[in-house]
Amino acid sequence: MAVKTPITVAYGDGIGPEIMTATLKILTAAKAPIDPETIEIGEKVYLEGFTSGIPDSAWQSLKRTKVLLKGPITTPQGGGYKSLNVTLRKTLGLFANVRPCTSYPPFVATKHPNMDLVIIRENEEGTYSGIEHRQTDEVYQCLKLVTRPGCERIVHYAFEYARKFNRKKVTCLTKDNIMKMTDGIFHQVFNEIAAEYPDIQTEHFIIDIGTALVAATPERFDVIVTSNLYGDILSDVAAQVAGSVGLAGSANVGNHMAMFEAIHGSAPDIAGKKIANPSGLINAAIQMLIHINQPEAATLIENAWLKTLEDGIHTADIYSKEFSKQKANTDEFADAVIARLGQKPSHFKPVAYKHDVRARIECYGAKKTTIAKKELVGVDIFIDNPTYTPNELGEKIIKINSKLKPITITSRGLKIWPNSMIDAPYAHHCSCRFQSSADTTKLTAISHQDIIQLLQQFEQLGLDVIKTENLYTFDGKLGFSLAQGQ
Repeated sequence: MAVKTPITVAYGDGIGPEIMTATLKILTAAKAPIDPETIEIGEKVYLEGFTSGIPDSAWQSLKRTKVLLKGPITTPQGGGYKSLNVTLRKTLGLFANVRPCTSYPPFVATKHPNMDLVIIRENEEGTYSGIEHRQTDEVYQCLKLVTRPGCERIVHYAFEYARKFNRKKVTCLTKDNIMKMTDGIFHQVFNEIAAEYPDIQTEHFIIDIGTALVAATPERFDVIVTSNLYGDILSDVAAQVAGSVGLAGSANVGNHMAMFEAIHGSAPDIAGKKIANPSGLINAAIQMLIHINQPEAATLIENAWLKTLEDGIHTADIYSKEFSKQKANTDEFADAVIARLGQKPSHFKPVAYKHDVRARIECYGAKKTTIAKKELVGVDIFIDNPTYTPNELGEKIIKINSKLKPITITSRGLKIWPNSMIDAPYAHHCSCRFQSSADTTKLTAISHQDIIQLLQQFEQLGLDVIKTENLYTFDGKLGFSLAQGQ
């Protein structure tokens, strides 16, 4: 008798219990050697006072099993509730979000019958760090934090995934024509790691044209690697282009733990009606079986699922008069898959997963690099400025007696002083840049005490400092962007 692999199961909210029941019924019928234990997470737990939607007992289960099969979650309306998915991904170190997007023509309507791509999205960094501030009455800030080790880890994962699953090309999508540092380091790391995989084709696109190409010609892509926000948006675009968001499963993978889920939401409007399509969660469960090295069960279930599709047994979301023979509810669809266990599709290519060809790929990033010489050379001082025009503010700061020299005043990255050509600049939220030299090629090191003395003079002038950002050079190279117009 095969040893059963422990997994943690969370039924979730809305349609979650219905599609999870259907999925587990299929896993049981396929005799997948798993040993599920159930945890309670989501809306009920939120309302019990757990702001992240997960109790301590659930964490203990996850630490034991290291695998979570999760239904969709409803986050209650109102403030104070954190995203459970983000909490799980970051707490468990699930740095890679893996979303296969495949079309199933003609049984699932699509304009792209040859679409078969995988989106690998960085899962922990970028704007999803959740660091936001309200700085003035009118201005809000969200910080985008990107690390070199994080970029190395996800890019390495993408190439290892491509090699393990016999994929031929990896495409990188960034916006480094605008965000030259944060997206720039992602692109730079991609180029560095790509050189280690000469057997795999590579390419890079700016995210906007890349997304347009996915929507228009998805068959040209194989594996796509990108950052958090871009990947979140792109994967839903790709799933819809493939035919239905309801069919797509998702893996969230770390070096030691993994979570598997459908990409769609909890759909409370149809909860309890037993009409939801369980396919997204079924496909997530197939990814889970591959991950825990149970390829026989994964192969059995996916072939049966494909056979069900081509036999025309469809839930309402993909039902068509031309290609559907039966409009099945959630339970009927699961029963149809179970009835076809052991059968292979004839229209679709049957799958045949092998042992140890799986998504459990350990990638730690943090290659050994020399530490750059870091020098403090200036400061950006952000102020809430409801009173002064840019020129009036410039006249004030130019009179400050400091070792540091006033260089520019900017608003939202745009220079508004000196010599601005803008007729009516927005000046309620300003950044006053001071450097050790106006010439960036002649910057010299300053001390933190120099910045403290500068801030004291801002206080004496009655200027409301809301934030400071130190300016550094690294091995003589600027570690900060110049303002637009500077």
